[in-house]
Amino acid sequence: MLFHVSEEAGIERFEPRPSSLVAEPVVWAIDADRLRNYLVPRDCPRVTCYAGRDSTPADIERYLGASAAVVAIERAWWTRVRDCRLYCYRLPDETFECLDEGAGYFVSRVPVGVRGVEVVADAIGALLGRCAELRLLPTLWPLRDAIVRSSLQYSMIRLRNAAPP
Repeated sequence: MLFHVSEEAGIERFEPRPSSLVAEPVVWAIDADRLRNYLVPRDCPRVTCYAGRDSTPADIERYLGASAAVVAIERAWWTRVRDCRLYCYRLPDETFECLDEGAGYFVSRVPVGVRGVEVVADAIGALLGRCAELRLLPTLWPLRDAIVRSSLQYSMIRLRNAAPP
């Protein structure tokens, strides 16, 4: 099962849309392991990281500590994250192909019907329930720069909405 998280209620079918990352219109989905990265409002900038097969013990200790994963947001987004209501749509995986295994990204080039939806009224609780540590930072850029140089798996989402470095 794959997922699509939205702030929009009542979606019954996802239609392919243009994307800057794929040549043709697609429906985006995320796997269960990386669902934690999307339990914030869509436009919230975030840096997420977790250990991969090639992650070094030193990087794991330095950036993750005892956490399985980190989702870092800017403090300025705290209230919006705390107060958001999200809809986690379950999607069948038959028409999807993996675009990025490390990030857990999947795409479908055809419309996809919804198999179910869960209302997420407590996004922070849902994120913490997925064994992720939520970090509130004044700015994301130093962490972004460090994680890119590390051996960790990561996903950096909506950084165009982050405060300037």
